[in-house]
Amino acid sequence: MASIVRLTDLDDFITPSQACIQPNGPDMSDAPARPSVSKIAIEEDGRYIEVVEDGSKRELKKAAITLTDCLACSGCVTSAESVLVDMQTYKELDDVLARNAAMSVDSGHAAVSEGDEGPVRVVVSLSPQSVASLAVRHKLSAPVAFKKIAGHLKSIGVDAVYDTTFGRSFSLVETHREFMMRFESGKDMPLLTSACPGWVCYAEKTQGDFVLPYISAVKSPQQMMGMLTKYGPHLDAAGATAAAGSTALPPNKVYHVAVMPCYDKKLEASREDFYSDVFQTRDVDCVITTGELETMMQDRGVTEWGELPEVAVDTLAPGLDSTAGAAVHGGGGSGGYLEYVFRRAARELFGVEDAAIEYESRRNPDFREVKLTVDGDVKLRFASAYGMKSIQTVMRQVKRGTCKFHFIEIMACPKGCNNGGGQLVAVEGVDEQSHFDSVERAYASPRAHSAHCVILHLKKRMPKCGRSVGRVAMFADLMPVLDVFAGTRQIAQ
Repeated sequence: MASIVRLTDLDDFITPSQACIQPNGPDMSDAPARPSVSKIAIEEDGRYIEVVEDGSKRELKKAAITLTDCLACSGCVTSAESVLVDMQTYKELDDVLARNAAMSVDSGHAAVSEGDEGPVRVVVSLSPQSVASLAVRHKLSAPVAFKKIAGHLKSIGVDAVYDTTFGRSFSLVETHREFMMRFESGKDMPLLTSACPGWVCYAEKTQGDFVLPYISAVKSPQQMMGMLTKYGPHLDAAGATAAAGSTALPPNKVYHVAVMPCYDKKLEASREDFYSDVFQTRDVDCVITTGELETMMQDRGVTEWGELPEVAVDTLAPGLDSTAGAAVHGGGGSGGYLEYVFRRAARELFGVEDAAIEYESRRNPDFREVKLTVDGDVKLRFASAYGMKSIQTVMRQVKRGTCKFHFIEIMACPKGCNNGGGQLVAVEGVDEQSHFDSVERAYASPRAHSAHCVILHLKKRMPKCGRSVGRVAMFADLMPVLDVFAGTRQIAQ
């Protein structure tokens, strides 16, 4: 019997017939020695029985893959949906909204004590990749699609709808700070981004301890939004802070839903390091994919998006992004980590303003390089590595000590997050590349405030005194806040 399980006829975003890298067979360490030749019999009750040559029988245990064991390589995750639907499905959101409605209480304004079983405040954070995919499907601009999604969600009982780009501002700034510390110390280079949970799980489960120190400790935008929506800081129009919206609800009374382009994000939200033992709650309670949001809306009778009302997106920083629809940072469809860190590092380390981003790719279009050259010398080497083929190339270089890069933006999906496994597929008559190009254009159409601008805005509005909200202390200086919100994510050792 082969040592791996081969999966066939999968509609995953890496390759069909993907070999499951993590063997999922039962533990045979305590099994008695037996002949190598045997037969498998299936009983009427569905049990599998091993029958050896001497006539003895042994019941075989079922193999199981849990959320924490899964590699999130797209094979089992996107095909065997039963692994995930029990914990992460839009039906869970429906149930929460139904319970709130049954209580006939406005959960957005009612102060609920920690022990009260009353309604919860429901907040949704939308990724710009998901909005772009839905915009292309329904022939809308991304900002208009964002407002229509917000309008529908609020009409069914959601209290607030946020743009995940705001949380990404924190991720970008903190990733830059981490890079500067590593570059100046010369330790643990290259810095490998950690926003993609599929790649992180792959590294943890298959690559050994050698690669873990290279992975960034910064939380992804999804998890950053979880911290921001549940623990603050939130700023009202007067600049005062409040936790979880307009009232100081305990974190376990805020139900946070993230709409993401990727099934792997469900696994990320389920990680033990993103669970609070104090409040008995996760930073992100439920993750639904772009396709699941589309299905949820169809189940509620939404067929013509032109008739949906447009509602302004909520903001965690009034005065900065309240007029925006969907917003993105500069760079590709995976968050712009490479471009943001590259340009800031070029300016702060070598005095180069607005460093040009010129990608170089060779045989693999998903592996691209960027260099900063000053007076003929290459000072910075960055790369973006998308897809498992590119990731394996990076792993070989790091293992051999031949990796020449200082920073690598890594994503498990070929072409990045706009091509995630949870995105809507092309409609009949449209080829996949044309569809992807349309999603890329929709994603890039709106612009966001720069991440640094977001941070400066928040620092100006922060009150001059600190106060404690739950387990998070808020201070006038934003850096202690970033220390709490942005890092560190726990990488398995």
